[in-house]
Amino acid sequence: MSPRMSAGARRELAVRAAMAEFAHGGYDGTSTWTIARRIGVSQPYMFRLFPSKHALFLAAAERCFDDIEHRLAEAARGLRGRDAMAAMERAYLRLPREEPALPRLQLGIHAVAVRDEEIAALGRIRWARLWRLVGDLSGEGPDAVARFMADGLLVNVMTAFGAPLGPDLPRAMAAWSEGLRGGDPDRPPT
Repeated sequence: MSPRMSAGARRELAVRAAMAEFAHGGYDGTSTWTIARRIGVSQPYMFRLFPSKHALFLAAAERCFDDIEHRLAEAARGLRGRDAMAAMERAYLRLPREEPALPRLQLGIHAVAVRDEEIAALGRIRWARLWRLVGDLSGEGPDAVARFMADGLLVNVMTAFGAPLGPDLPRAMAAWSEGLRGGDPDRPPT
């Protein structure tokens, strides 16, 4: 018989499950019942862990930003300048393959923020913090940070559309978009 899991451990499981489920189904398409079932608890118990679906989404959004910040900090460890920026770019490009829920959930956070002021406020705070982190870790100025953040959003969008990613993001995007001339993703570029 396994030992009982603490409420804190169950909360952690719930947040991780919520991240995956919200990344897959979005806010509106994900039920707390689905998340509860995924971690093996009842829906009433889920509401003891989080008072509402909204509170669970906020926790998942916070953790999404935490995980991305951790990934970037690990990538830049011991590096500065362009080397740190390049390491963070490579780490972010690996997200769709290694942790696909993160870029998908980021898009979901953006979508919900359009209509939900609390999510928008969280997004503003965490986006600003992410901006400062990239600048602090690299020592690069606003132009380089803006390019990094813009490329990150492009990675998220390309991931959502199933576009191929490569180390040279602009060329990967250009080749993919040329392949879609006339709406046929399999049509070779003209």
